[in-house]
Amino acid sequence: MTDPTTDPTTVAGIPCDLTVVIVDDHSIFRSGLRSELDPALRVLGEAATVDEAIAVVVATQPRVVLLDVHLPGGTGGGGAEVIRAAAPQAPSTLFLALSVSDAADDVVTVIRAGARGYITKSASGAEVSDAARRVAGGDAVFSPRLAGFVLDAFGAVAGETAATTDELDRLSAREQEVMRLIARGYAYKEVASALFISPKTVETHVSAVLRKLQLSSRHELTAWATARKLL
Repeated sequence: MTDPTTDPTTVAGIPCDLTVVIVDDHSIFRSGLRSELDPALRVLGEAATVDEAIAVVVATQPRVVLLDVHLPGGTGGGGAEVIRAAAPQAPSTLFLALSVSDAADDVVTVIRAGARGYITKSASGAEVSDAARRVAGGDAVFSPRLAGFVLDAFGAVAGETAATTDELDRLSAREQEVMRLIARGYAYKEVASALFISPKTVETHVSAVLRKLQLSSRHELTAWATARKLL
């Protein structure tokens, strides 16, 4: 029997159902957030700069990264730079922006980079834990006042339903099924199992979807689908 005090899948004997990394340049905030997160969330590491964040995400492969928007280091791109650099090397990792800023430019920039949500630091530890779980489960999560920025930025406003329909019409029925599952964060093998097709066929469909929608990555696909309320 595994000793719960040494089992890496438990914290204080409580089963861990989600792994996270905390990225913020203020150590006091990182410590405070870590102490307030649900005990069932297992923190694999922390980082204070762009370069540290990329390294720890790639090394630990967490399910969710709690990511500040403004970070020192790198080429000055902050949280968005972390996502663009780390995501290709951590394909199962999802990013949740957690920032004091509620500026539209900050929100849009990090979502365009591939973040699955954006909440402000006024959120409680319980709210952050819930948001992390929702992101891991395939949802897009935003603080209420920020959702409008995202919808406006990605064109998901009243009167543009026809444009979305035209874009979807470019995809076959199977490609639309694959698109929705990939955009929700499913791995190729999971999609293959759900649709009873091979992972290679999934890869072929994903390539076709990205080409037809003129997107460059699955993270852009997630942002595209989220903005159009397709998830």
